[in-house]
Amino acid sequence: MLDNLTQRLSRVVKTIRGEARLTEANTQEMLREVRMALLEADVALPVVRDFVARVKEKALGEEVVGSLKPGQALVGVVNKELTALMGGDLGPHTSELSLSTTPPAVILMAGLQGAGKTTTTGKLARWLKEGQHVHQGRKTGKKNVLVVSADVYRPAAIEQLKTVAAQVGVDFLQTESSEKPEDIARRALDHAKRHHYDVLILDTAGRLGIDEAMMREIRALHDIVKPIETLFVVDAMQGQDAVNTAKAFSDALPLTGVVLTKLDGDARGGAALSVRHITGKPLKFVGVSEKLDGLEPFHPDRMAQRVLGMGDIVSLVEQAQQNIDIAEAQKLATKIKSGNKFDLNDFREQLGQVKKMGDMGSLLEKLPAQFQQAAGQLQSGQAEKQMRRTEGILNSMTPAERAKPELIKAQRKRRIAMGSGVPVQEVNRLLNQFEQMQGMMKQMQKGGMAKMMRAMGGMKGLAKLGGKMR
Repeated sequence: MLDNLTQRLSRVVKTIRGEARLTEANTQEMLREVRMALLEADVALPVVRDFVARVKEKALGEEVVGSLKPGQALVGVVNKELTALMGGDLGPHTSELSLSTTPPAVILMAGLQGAGKTTTTGKLARWLKEGQHVHQGRKTGKKNVLVVSADVYRPAAIEQLKTVAAQVGVDFLQTESSEKPEDIARRALDHAKRHHYDVLILDTAGRLGIDEAMMREIRALHDIVKPIETLFVVDAMQGQDAVNTAKAFSDALPLTGVVLTKLDGDARGGAALSVRHITGKPLKFVGVSEKLDGLEPFHPDRMAQRVLGMGDIVSLVEQAQQNIDIAEAQKLATKIKSGNKFDLNDFREQLGQVKKMGDMGSLLEKLPAQFQQAAGQLQSGQAEKQMRRTEGILNSMTPAERAKPELIKAQRKRRIAMGSGVPVQEVNRLLNQFEQMQGMMKQMQKGGMAKMMRAMGGMKGLAKLGGKMR
């Protein structure tokens, strides 16, 4: 969905230059393209109609302010309405997970089978355990988390959650498939209170489809544990069917939020917009990879910017802050500033730091559109593959060769290529890229940062547009 909508908007912006204001005539094509892009993304028809009507109402007669072009002004209107559609109208902190209750704060996970409830339970437990929870914009510290499965129907469901809990390092309460879900809920709540857990996450059973027995059971569990958060987990790949599922769960339970999983897959992503509109509840998290660190808090304004090709630099910086070793980065900065040469040992260390940041696909998606295009060859898993290849080449070098790359002549190149399982051309390419990087480092030493920034002139226009929209 993101790529499709971004490309359509870019095309239309180019066609309405030179106008003094936005009129019905020059916005008609834009609105048609937005409508088509949303429908192709599997957004529910009522949602599309409502969204397009609101954009049209706000856009007509909009004055083109300052140096903004009409196309940019129209993107500004779309940005505001898209942010509102995804939950921005609910307030600045509604997407935050609420734990404001006497411990243990109970989180009930609901959804159909296959939506990713069990994996999301593990991801959420890890997120809380590592102190990522935020209240009113401030982190609240690490939480003592207990997870329990009330899914007594699906074979190996309990064992799956036990395995996931061990992988993320949180406590798991053992249950048996012979127990009743209601008894499991009571026992889990009692156990969490007696052992002073901060958070109890209850993973419930799913079905292949909505049925009355399922809804009766989950309502009973809700009455027993009285959760502070009831999260509806929905698969982004469900498309239009996500709307029916969301409505059924919303009617049966007092949902507090939505978790959208598999946003990194081949889904067209329309569920992100449809489910929020149908339930009236905020999207709180999105699953961005299969890894257990692949869960991100949802920010409507940032997602809207990604849809419009402006990237999500704030989330990218936050991800870097969580994973990058600041002491090591400072050490490298001091080395470069002092005039010492940046070598392949430093390069290998920086590669390790980048790997800590997580899935490369989710990192690239947060870049503005023009940088995504530049990095296009790294999409679809190729980034990870290229990184492993580069790491293999570096590991096949001796410490002396990494410290002095000029030592690497033909014979050494052949040995390195053989050791890393790549052609000699790959070794040459890496060395050439490294020489270019060294040149950039020299520029920085000589105070040439201003020249480098001027060379990236496209950033100026992007920053200006972002400022106008805010």
